[in-house]
Amino acid sequence: MKLYLDCIPCFFDQAIRAGRIAGADEETIKRLLDEIGGMVRDISMQTMSPEVGRRIYGKIREVTGNDDPYKEIKARSTQQALALHDRLKREIRESTDPLLTAVRIAAAGNVIDYGIDRQFDMEEEIHEVMEKDFAIFDYDPFRRRLAAADSVFYIGDNTGEHVFDRLLIEEMGKPTVFVVREVPVINDVTYDDAVCGGLDSVATIMSSGSDAPGNILRLCSPEFMRVYDSAEFVISKGQGNYEGLSEESKTIFFMLKAKCKVIAEDIGVEEGDIILKGINT
Repeated sequence: MKLYLDCIPCFFDQAIRAGRIAGADEETIKRLLDEIGGMVRDISMQTMSPEVGRRIYGKIREVTGNDDPYKEIKARSTQQALALHDRLKREIRESTDPLLTAVRIAAAGNVIDYGIDRQFDMEEEIHEVMEKDFAIFDYDPFRRRLAAADSVFYIGDNTGEHVFDRLLIEEMGKPTVFVVREVPVINDVTYDDAVCGGLDSVATIMSSGSDAPGNILRLCSPEFMRVYDSAEFVISKGQGNYEGLSEESKTIFFMLKAKCKVIAEDIGVEEGDIILKGINT
């Protein structure tokens, strides 16, 4: 998915927010914005948004000296999600279609996104999404492809959300590789975050080898590409991964909440809609 003009002011908003979370003073944040302005000037509109995000968050780390500004937020999100785990696990077990309920819960987890300038109550939003119809719901091909697969390749997104991904992985009952970011970027899940959420007990955790806030295959490691190329069943969570993978020829199931109008328009839904979209199914 190519870059849109509406993405550019969002990059500056993210830089201001991340700079403040990192504890930078106003002068440092101004210098950060000056440098990002020079970067954006030279970026082609054919560049993918996560690739721009990679450069911007690298600059944020460089200028602020903080390698993981969202560390405390991520830890808090994980604990909040873990506090809901047992209740949601019961809901899955007691439902008439446990897989469907687990898919809903995993999709609902995508509300946890601090790259978007919004406040939310995790439990309230999870409940709201659980009651909401999907705007695109390719559940039948999802279920059919899953039944035929021997394993699952699951590309994670946000920290905290990964606890809800764990519930879906448990319900699918297949050997699973769970993909994380190589280094901290926004509140995306890394190896340490995944372990704190218990993903190591249900899946093999693998880094994409990239520091981009979304999987762009040419930036991923050879090890990632080897496993990805041979994967039978791929789940991709969140907007950043959609931006990086939406034009791939492989069968992929995207699961996300459309949290900005650019993504919503590209998919053909309304902002705020919940999506389970399969491509090349």
